[in-house]
Amino acid sequence: MNPAPPLHPDSILLHADDPLHDGTSVTPAIPWSATFTAEDAQTFARMASEPMHERYYTRYGNPLHRRVARIVADLEGGATGLVAASGMGAISTVALGLLAQGDRVVAQRNHYMGTTKLLSELLGRFGVTAEFVDQTDTGAFARALERPAKMVMLESPTNPDCSLTDLAAVATLAHAAGATVVVDNTFATPLNQKPLALGADLVVHSATKYLGGHHDLTAGVVVGDEATIERLWSTQIVLGATLSPMDAWLLLRGLRTLSVRVHRINASALAVARALATHPAVEAVSYPGLASHPQHALALRQMSGFGGVMGLRLRAGYDGTARFVAGLRLAQHAVSLGGVESLIVHAAAMWAGTLDESGMRQAGIEPNLVRLSVGLEHPDDLIADLYRGLERLTAG
Repeated sequence: MNPAPPLHPDSILLHADDPLHDGTSVTPAIPWSATFTAEDAQTFARMASEPMHERYYTRYGNPLHRRVARIVADLEGGATGLVAASGMGAISTVALGLLAQGDRVVAQRNHYMGTTKLLSELLGRFGVTAEFVDQTDTGAFARALERPAKMVMLESPTNPDCSLTDLAAVATLAHAAGATVVVDNTFATPLNQKPLALGADLVVHSATKYLGGHHDLTAGVVVGDEATIERLWSTQIVLGATLSPMDAWLLLRGLRTLSVRVHRINASALAVARALATHPAVEAVSYPGLASHPQHALALRQMSGFGGVMGLRLRAGYDGTARFVAGLRLAQHAVSLGGVESLIVHAAAMWAGTLDESGMRQAGIEPNLVRLSVGLEHPDDLIADLYRGLERLTAG
């Protein structure tokens, strides 16, 4: 008998965890327990010593953790995965699980601000150094990797200006230097970009964003080979970055609709980006799906869709940009991204408490920069609302 053909991503989201189903209900139950019983001493000893056992102690593992990890790992094309209490829980577990005193990390200049602080401040207290380079310049990575490095930390597209990193080229350079390649794939999702296929060793997600998709949970996921994930798990249970059973259940529910959400958001965001790019009150739109994006050719090469996030530079100063963001009806003024509702933030205001003026300039965060995350509203309604806000800005 011929083996079953591999599933499409749409079906993976619904059925990759079928072998882990332990009941008759279509929707899994929530194992509301911190600890689980054992039948005898022999069983207890096995539960206590088996990595990621799902019914020993929830900090070590939980049935819903395993189901979520299986789906995301299959989507990314990885062997296995590990869930965490947040995206930063996942990234911190990777860094603290694989780096030691004296190690060096090469990272890109634009990262999620929590990752930047982890690399530039926290790890430095433990003797780990980090060098930050322009993520759009592969040559800058090559020069940085002329000196020994243990890890290369990447993120593409970047937050908030949607610059890209040539993942395949940088991974080749990193492996030649003996470094482990970690890619934050949160913005792209596994449906739009496959970092492991491009040469990455580990992929991390803030599942709070697209994977969950409803702005009602915080979670993180790491995907990689079995030996590395087991090593990271041994670090995670010490750090205690444990995903709650409820958030794991919400994440599993959110994953079921990831495909329909992402494909709809891809199309809507491209329509919104094209419309905003023509408005006289908009200085520039940074969205990888636009032909005007300076790295559009790279986007076509390494992405199959361009996601829902874009950076907007308005023809206004700090105050005018703030008024525009606060005056919209549909795009809500809130942090985070990737959910069913559109969200918008004034980047300079959001990062002001984390980065100084020099740090914001290096990250490309100008006073007139706005980050828009397109949700599931009809694109015509979003465009009309954004245009009304821009017209008020011009009139004011």
